[in-house]
Amino acid sequence: MKCSLVWMILLVAGSVQFALHADDDPPAKPAGSSAASPLNDENFFPIAVWVQSPANASKYRAAGINTYVGLWQGPTDQQLAELKREGLSVVCSQNAAGLKHKDDPTIIAWMHGDEPDNAQALPKGQQGYGPPVAPSKIIEDYQRLKAADPTRPVLLNLGQGVAWDGWYGRGVRTNHPEDYPDYVKGSDIASFDIYPACHDHKDVAGKLWMVADGVSRLKKWTTPRQSVWNCIECTHISNANARATPQQVKAEVWMSLIRGSQGLIYFCHQFKPTFIEAGLLADEEMVKEVTAVNQQIQKLAMVLNSPSVPEGVTVTSSVKDVPVEAMVKKHGGSTYVFAVAMRDGATKVTFRVVGESGAAQAEVLGENRQVDVRDGAFSDDFKPWSVHLYRLATSSR
Repeated sequence: MKCSLVWMILLVAGSVQFALHADDDPPAKPAGSSAASPLNDENFFPIAVWVQSPANASKYRAAGINTYVGLWQGPTDQQLAELKREGLSVVCSQNAAGLKHKDDPTIIAWMHGDEPDNAQALPKGQQGYGPPVAPSKIIEDYQRLKAADPTRPVLLNLGQGVAWDGWYGRGVRTNHPEDYPDYVKGSDIASFDIYPACHDHKDVAGKLWMVADGVSRLKKWTTPRQSVWNCIECTHISNANARATPQQVKAEVWMSLIRGSQGLIYFCHQFKPTFIEAGLLADEEMVKEVTAVNQQIQKLAMVLNSPSVPEGVTVTSSVKDVPVEAMVKKHGGSTYVFAVAMRDGATKVTFRVVGESGAAQAEVLGENRQVDVRDGAFSDDFKPWSVHLYRLATSSR
């Protein structure tokens, strides 16, 4: 997380693109999940918040959150009891209190310490930073966590070096992406964070697609037994002069899902201009959009957890510099096309869904409108960072 240190101290115009990152197989469920875990429930899609107070659990549940990741100085008996009362799951450290509750289904996974791939603060009394935690140490810790409880997966959250090779916060391992395939060996769920909308470096600032690129890299570095999650920004974090708009947050979410993310973690802290732990909840406009996005994901959980259709759609953008990406799912007698504009610009897009024939209409989910479809082809307008989700009645050739 961007806050790891703070946490401790308080295609060409007219070109055709196929849907990306589709897979013949269903999305992986994390290795080691027990049969009773919600992670094995096709109706459950993990939507989490990072290191938030359980006192706000009811508010987060109302916003469509179903999971907490990380508990400050926890887990404690009280924290677990509060989350259990609200019906929320948790991914937490495997401390003594956690192991005491090993039979409690509220705990769905264990976790490593945050961002071990970043340069680590030197021991107390010394100033500065040393190298990142070695991947071999992460693998060793993973084996220890699994030995103590083989029934739950282990989550590893990595830093922005996953998506940005030049991230200088890695110290002596800056520009060494080859470390990451070894890091993820110490996990069942591999996650990462980068926050382009509020970033202050020119190599990242405003490049929302770097969130999706990080997901793609984790998918490449992991194996089919592992899941990939990622973090989403929704506050100023540490940049008083910039933050994501609600539309940008929605775009980052759907870029991530279209690239294959299997779990989302909202980073809700704000450190500037003032500190607010539950910064998301303090922003009425943002929480309204995030709630709508989360509720839509929950409604589509069974669809998102179903196999993607490889090369199921071609996408043609009328504007060279505004690519649109899409993925196709088939579920319950319908074909779904989920699409997002990957740049800050408007374009007109033509989709051609493979295997569809005849005249029909596609419902645009959540927008109270339909578009005409003929032999699987339809067109629609995309504004900057637009997301459109289509449902077609399945037909055959």
